[in-house]
Amino acid sequence: MRLDDERESSNFEVQRGGGGFGGGLGGGLPMLFGLVGSRFGCGGVVVLLIILAVFGMNPLSMLGGGSGVAPTSQTGSADPQQLTEVQRLSLRVLGSTERRWTDIFAAAGQTYAPTTLVFYDRNGTSGCGAAQSAMGPFYCPADNRIYLDTSFFDELNSRFGAPGDFAQAYVIAHEVGHHIQTVDGTAAKVRAGQERASSAAANALQVKMELQADCYAGVWAARDQNLLEPGDVEEGLRAAQAIGDDTLQKQAQGRVSPESFTHGTSAQRMEWLQRGLKSGDPAQCDTFAA
Repeated sequence: MRLDDERESSNFEVQRGGGGFGGGLGGGLPMLFGLVGSRFGCGGVVVLLIILAVFGMNPLSMLGGGSGVAPTSQTGSADPQQLTEVQRLSLRVLGSTERRWTDIFAAAGQTYAPTTLVFYDRNGTSGCGAAQSAMGPFYCPADNRIYLDTSFFDELNSRFGAPGDFAQAYVIAHEVGHHIQTVDGTAAKVRAGQERASSAAANALQVKMELQADCYAGVWAARDQNLLEPGDVEEGLRAAQAIGDDTLQKQAQGRVSPESFTHGTSAQRMEWLQRGLKSGDPAQCDTFAA
């Protein structure tokens, strides 16, 4: 991607000095399992349990809280030179999404209020509870923030076989898509519907949410074509394919459980990302009517 001249967003925070999994992280292990499950399905919870075991942690001992130390935060006024290059790239992507979505909202007579990107290292806190690397990047609607441990990008490359700066940009733009759903009221409607639905039906609604966010990521890229280089679209599609529910479940447990899907299959994720890329129109991202 051509990001060298792109203006970095100032809407960021850096959390430093986080501790373990304790009660100081706003929810402890039960919240952690819930968030990991929502991001990666049951396979993600299995992976998390393996990680805990590798590091000698007893999940049962964590259920009652712990001595986790809440991290401190630096806001966007921090010296950019203290940021890593991956963080600065992430902020250039975020800045681009801010400009494109500001234009889209303005065309509809609305004002876009941007999200904030929170960087943390392994352990952090969010308005939705604990932030842990095992969750992957996530958006918290309670505080309108995206939480990112940039080491996920290394995992995207090494574990999922999806390297490249556009693959990383797609991840950030997808989470920005969840912010769009929060500010336009879609997320609240889905949560209300999930509360009345069966587990399988609630998961199906979540899949529609995630696929719409994929489509919104494509809309952003389509609106900023000047940033794209040959091979970038393929990087994004490779990332979408690598993190489909069916692909992740096959890797984690050797079988697929469609009723537990929360993000959609690899084919669905690629399809909706492409729909946004081809149209550049958020109106074409209505996964709920599809």
